[in-house]
Amino acid sequence: MKKIFYSVLFCLATASFNSCTIDNFAEPQETLKGRVVDAATGDLVLTDQGSEGTRIRLRELSWKETKVPDNFDFFCMKEGIFQNTKIFSGHYNVRIDGAFIPLVRLGITGDTIADETKYIDIKGITQVEFKVQPFLKLEWIGQPTVNNGQITATVKVTRAVSPADFKAKIEPMGNYNDNFLNVTDVRLFVSQVPFVGYREWDNRYSTELDFSGNSFEAQLGQPLTITTKGVIPAGRTVFIRAAARINYATENIKRHNYNEAIRVDIPK
Repeated sequence: MKKIFYSVLFCLATASFNSCTIDNFAEPQETLKGRVVDAATGDLVLTDQGSEGTRIRLRELSWKETKVPDNFDFFCMKEGIFQNTKIFSGHYNVRIDGAFIPLVRLGITGDTIADETKYIDIKGITQVEFKVQPFLKLEWIGQPTVNNGQITATVKVTRAVSPADFKAKIEPMGNYNDNFLNVTDVRLFVSQVPFVGYREWDNRYSTELDFSGNSFEAQLGQPLTITTKGVIPAGRTVFIRAAARINYATENIKRHNYNEAIRVDIPK
C-alpha cells in the first residue's frame, strides 16, 4: 500500500512551528462498493459493525515496493453492504471474513484447499458481490410487545449451512470437532441507536441466553421467546436485534449472525 511520509520542521530561532508534508502520490480517490449475500437465498448477510462483524481485507498486488503486500482492513455495515471511497487505483485481492464458511481454507500442511476471494482492478467506482454460506439465519416471528418497560420478542434460529456441508468444508482444515456446530448463545440486544449489536448495546436491558453442548439443537427452527431485563423508561425509543452464534471461530473470533433491527417505542 502506498505510503505518505510526513516530516515536521521546528524553527526554534523564530519560536514558530512550521510543518511540511512530503507526499509522493495523489490522494486516493477510487471507490469500492460491495455486498455480502447468502449463496442459497440471495439475501444480504446482516452483521455487526466492527471487528466482531464482517471484515473486509484489501491487499494491493500491483504495488511492488514491498515483497509482501500490506493488509488494509475495514468493516461491513450492519445491512451486509460495505463501501470505501479512499482507495488507490490498482489490482487487489479482496477477502472477507465473518460468520460464514471461510473463503480461504488451508489444509493441515498449509496447502490451499479453497480460495474464494476476489482478484479485481479497482478504478473509479468498482462493485463486488460475495456469495457466502452463513452459519445461522435469524428471523423475527410476529411483532415485539411491551409490558411494564420490558420488551418481549420471538425469534426463529435455523442453520443456513447444513451440518454435512459445514463438515465437508471445515474438517479438511484440521482439528475438526462436531461441537463446532453447537449454538452457544442467543441474544436480544437493546440500544438507543439503530445499529444495535455487539458494539452498541445497553447491558441494563439486553438479554443473553447461554446453551451448553448441543442443548439448543431441539430449538432450531422453533419459535424462541426472549424478554429484555430491567425496566426501560416510559417514552423512550429503543432498537432491538437478535443474534446467535455457533462454537466456531473465524480468524479467531466467534461471530454472531443477526436479523434486522426493529424500532420499539416504549409507551408513556
